[in-house]
Amino acid sequence: MTHRGGRSDPGIVAVKPANKAEPSAAESVEPRTGTKGNADQQSTRQAQDWESVSQALARIRQAAKLRKKERFTSLLHHVSVDLLRLSFFALKKDAAPGVDGLAWRDYETNLEGNLEDLHDRVHRGAYRALPSRRQYIPKADGRQRPIAICALEDKIVQRAVAMVLNAIYEEDFRGFSYGFRPKRSQHDALDALMVGITTTKVNWILEVDIRSFFDEVNRDWLGRFPRASDGRPAHPPPDPEMAQGRSPGKRGRD
Repeated sequence: MTHRGGRSDPGIVAVKPANKAEPSAAESVEPRTGTKGNADQQSTRQAQDWESVSQALARIRQAAKLRKKERFTSLLHHVSVDLLRLSFFALKKDAAPGVDGLAWRDYETNLEGNLEDLHDRVHRGAYRALPSRRQYIPKADGRQRPIAICALEDKIVQRAVAMVLNAIYEEDFRGFSYGFRPKRSQHDALDALMVGITTTKVNWILEVDIRSFFDEVNRDWLGRFPRASDGRPAHPPPDPEMAQGRSPGKRGRD
């Protein structure tokens, strides 16, 4: 359902009332030594990272808005250590590991060294994504839905790249589009739908589910649409170790 000017209906967000109850005795317990200081430092660092990253993304967004036909070919420098750090802290700390077996807290123990190394490999072209670990979750109809669990560094890089690309593509999407967009969800779509059918005359509502869309979509056609490209082949040569059949469990740092 489209709306005037391609804009979305205003979101309807339920507001949770503040808890005005008296603080319990447990709330006054002293924190462990050093915990608050470390948390404050981490929070300050993330705020500084976001300020730096947001300025760069704002420039990309402005260029994408003003030059609708432009194809962006120089974006890799925006994948900075600051952006990788923000991506890392945005991940779920207790998420299941991928084929690397690496957990969030393990990576955090030497975070700066790991991020510097990851950043170096990405910019040298030495970074290679590992295979995803396949898991199955049950569906309501008795079938199983396959999901892919990425390795930790792949999650970091994917999120960082997505933030850069979102700055471009968010300028192209219509206001009534909600799928897989930042700060939008199916709940926002339902809110907009409710506003639309209660404030305007609606004769038809169509619900369509394309079965196995991402399994069947034509990748060649998808490659014709992007506004961003680094000029390199879409399918880079495989990692030599993986090509020779060796285990991808540990990444080489050449």
